[in-house]
Amino acid sequence: MDDDAYLPIALRLDDAEALVVGGGGIAANKTKLLLGRCPRILVIARDLNDEMRHWQAAGRIDIIESDATDALLEAHLPRLRLVFAATDDRAVNRRVAELARAHRVPVCVVDDPEPSTFITPAIIDRRPVQIAISTGGAAPVLARRLRTQIETLLPDGLGGLARFMRAQRHWIRTNLPDMMPRKRAWEDFLDGPGVEAALAGETEKAREMLAAAAEHAPRRGEAWLVGAGPGNPDLLTLGALRLMQNADSVLYDQLIPESILDRVRRDAERVFVGKQRSRHTLPQSEINAEMIRRAKAGERVLRLKGGDPFIFGRGGEEMAALTAAGVNVRVIPGITAASGCGAAAGIPLTHRDCAQSCIFVTGHARADGTLDLDWPSLARRGQTLAVYMGLTPLAQFAENLRAHGLPPDWPAAIIERGTRTDQRVHIGTLSTLAHLIETEGIVSPALTIIGEVVNYRLNESTM
Repeated sequence: MDDDAYLPIALRLDDAEALVVGGGGIAANKTKLLLGRCPRILVIARDLNDEMRHWQAAGRIDIIESDATDALLEAHLPRLRLVFAATDDRAVNRRVAELARAHRVPVCVVDDPEPSTFITPAIIDRRPVQIAISTGGAAPVLARRLRTQIETLLPDGLGGLARFMRAQRHWIRTNLPDMMPRKRAWEDFLDGPGVEAALAGETEKAREMLAAAAEHAPRRGEAWLVGAGPGNPDLLTLGALRLMQNADSVLYDQLIPESILDRVRRDAERVFVGKQRSRHTLPQSEINAEMIRRAKAGERVLRLKGGDPFIFGRGGEEMAALTAAGVNVRVIPGITAASGCGAAAGIPLTHRDCAQSCIFVTGHARADGTLDLDWPSLARRGQTLAVYMGLTPLAQFAENLRAHGLPPDWPAAIIERGTRTDQRVHIGTLSTLAHLIETEGIVSPALTIIGEVVNYRLNESTM
């Protein structure tokens, strides 16, 4: 059973009939899920607990006091929307599942995912707001623990807020027919004092606040230059996450892993602007033009950049182009690769015994393949070099440092895919860097740290 094979969906039941097979406490728990959601609930059981009897007396469920025979199930299955098999007899439950599947009726066998076609998540109920947490059956206790934690974060009035917003949909659509300003108005309302009024049931006050948000809803877009950090989504800043959830489109490159893109709002348009097998990197001028075009069309454009946008990320060039075009720009810094990868590898960038400074340097080669850097200032003891560059010119970089005074056995480390779950750390020296790249099959993204701080590396990351 693959616990990744489940798709969380919300199933409409207001015109449906559901079946619960079983009459004990477990069956009652599943019946409770259906009450208020499904108008017709049939229970088949020989013995019923008091809770089931109470619901029967109240006219909320129908009961057939019988064993779940094949003939009885066959008579009812064709009209059912879903089935819960919740007896204490595994064989009976599996037979119910077999017949339900034969009729293509979704079935859940309690505590037995193998014959089931759906499972029930842990549910936080603030109807019409419902939050479902599922582990695909792998860890139901974890799902319940997460539900408890999330419950503490959600106000009791959340359902009232959702009902208020539903009631205002026609009004705001009439007043703001364009989708982009309408979406901004709702987001401004939810970020402002109006949401507190709606949560408290102060409908008139909330409506006034929504009208104010609609009146001032911006018609022009803006651009956000956001640092995504070195790759681990846990290192995203709160500011980055907030803008990632509000963006209309996102421009990204190969330095942004899928685990971080998953944090971007799902309906935001993704635009890849990095290297592909069939082309080189999209020219910076075209990236700038695309951001300007989208912002002027009213979009909130997220330029998601690895590390920090202003540390070898060309964020300064993008900001200049955007502001020159009259586009409003916001910048969210990120954890740069040097600090993130150093920490993940257990290498302190500065240590009072050997490094009184740390230099961030990029070593992209000229068109003729040479590196034009201030080698005498780089080839000094008592400092750390954090080298942002491709792996290809690294051998030349190390050779130039040796030529200007650093010994061949000067410590160095290459951190491959730093901070990610598949991170690899390669320890060597200036004389062995090129050999490491070849023998270890090192690929980008990778950061190189050069200096005696490498000797102070912890065996395990402290992240």
